[in-house]
Amino acid sequence: MARLETAIQRLRPDTRATAPSPDAGSGERRPHLRRSRLYLPGDAPRFFINAGLHRPDAIILDLEDAVAPAEKDAARILVRNALRSVDFHGAERMVRINALPAGLADIAALAPHGVDVFVLPKVESAEAVGAAHACIQQAGATSGLLATIETARGVLHAAEIAAAPGVLAMTLGLEDYAADIGATRSQDGRESAWARGQVLNAARAAGVQPLSSVYADIDDTDGFLAWARAEQEMGFEGVACLHPRQVALAHQAFAPSSDEVARASRIVEAFEAGLVAGLGAIAVDGRMVDAPVAARARKVLARQAAGGVS
Repeated sequence: MARLETAIQRLRPDTRATAPSPDAGSGERRPHLRRSRLYLPGDAPRFFINAGLHRPDAIILDLEDAVAPAEKDAARILVRNALRSVDFHGAERMVRINALPAGLADIAALAPHGVDVFVLPKVESAEAVGAAHACIQQAGATSGLLATIETARGVLHAAEIAAAPGVLAMTLGLEDYAADIGATRSQDGRESAWARGQVLNAARAAGVQPLSSVYADIDDTDGFLAWARAEQEMGFEGVACLHPRQVALAHQAFAPSSDEVARASRIVEAFEAGLVAGLGAIAVDGRMVDAPVAARARKVLARQAAGGVS
């Protein structure tokens, strides 16, 4: 149907075919963990059908880099139809639009069709985010925004971008960022360490979710797992996935181990007992525990409750 509608519009641009009715709901949605975000090319519907079976926390229907310029119009219609008819099994439905301001047309066309989050590429200013948020409101939708920082200029404005209206999360696009600063991507990410720290701190300061980027080598599962664990330890709450096999690995990386859960439980229990006894700090397993340590332990237990253990 999307291919036919695209052909008609290319022949007669003023013609608008009737969109399919939404007949495949996604049931109850899981809490919005964003440990994994699975990218799907917007012009490849064969990947849409089974994407939800891999149980990603979110799927990203991509209209930007994954789509050739000549197929942008077809991809937008394909994505619209997928939003209205494909069951993604509770995954949060994200759409990566084209770079602003051209991407405002993507928002206007897709916001009424159940997009949970629009992914904004190459964001460099809070004003650009504000324009996207206003476009969503004009469409009568409530979609959130995931701002992607991909340039040195964007990193320098990360704090204002994170605090812009509608932003739920922020990430750094490592490939474009490395190209922008003239760096070569390394396995350990040393060339982007400062920028990742800036984005992470900007997100935390604004109260939005810091999310990490992709790991480009889809065949290196050990490397992906090690990298995702390192990003979790740095403070990020999820990674993007280029292949379905990375989804389960991402969930494994962001789940605390059984030993971490056991230690966190001991810390919280002992700290709360200490507070009752009038103590602000106590020793657990030979280490001093105070309020910040107890707070970190509670976060471990929250991660376990949300996503299990590795």
